[in-house]
Amino acid sequence: MRDDLGADVPGERPATRIVSLVPSLTEALATSAPDRLVGATDWCTHPADLDVARVRGTKNPDLAAIRALSPDLVVANMEENRELDVRRLRDSGVPVWVTRIETVEQSLDAMSRLFGEALELPDPPWLVEARTLWSTPAPRRLSVAVPIWRDPWMVVGSSTYTDDLLTRAGLANVLADRDGRYPTVTSAEIDGSGADVVLLPDEPYVFTADDGPEAFTTPTRLVSGRLLTWYGPAMVEAHAVLGSIGG
Repeated sequence: MRDDLGADVPGERPATRIVSLVPSLTEALATSAPDRLVGATDWCTHPADLDVARVRGTKNPDLAAIRALSPDLVVANMEENRELDVRRLRDSGVPVWVTRIETVEQSLDAMSRLFGEALELPDPPWLVEARTLWSTPAPRRLSVAVPIWRDPWMVVGSSTYTDDLLTRAGLANVLADRDGRYPTVTSAEIDGSGADVVLLPDEPYVFTADDGPEAFTTPTRLVSGRLLTWYGPAMVEAHAVLGSIGG
């Protein structure tokens, strides 16, 4: 088998002891194959009752703790996890499957391959529903800007899963023309971007009613960062929530 980056993933199949280093994939696995998941990061907060061994963070996983769990597969992501950690796990004999997800279509295909090839399971119901919901892009109805950090201000740019998700929901990302996937800008640039609304997620920066809206004269809306950035079961809820913005 080969992962999304074309790397060989050795080992017996189906995988039955999985450590996830990606919150989105943790939720997907815990929802559809809970008996296979033995470890996850501290940032894996869904489902709320997740009860598995914790292996620290996405950027600083405890490699010794991961090896101690004797996984037959570790799942990671090209953007969220460090290549160094992936290489060290592989060098110690731990199979690692790395996903590459920059669009909605990539996310659906990547999860389908993971479930089908690595776990030998059919697409779970939420994946089938998400594929149906997101198959037809909505007409453009609003322009948005999406900060993800403050001091300095950073926003969602192009070539990202979030940008594609917004576009498919009919929400045009007015700052997608800036250089970089997550360009650094000023609050004034966000405010003057021509956006109809500034979407303020609660991750990675935790924007709140008292921290974020006061920086703009443009209308703002607090949204769940999980719905903007997590592929997996969250995609079903995201379709309904993003579709309601401006409605």
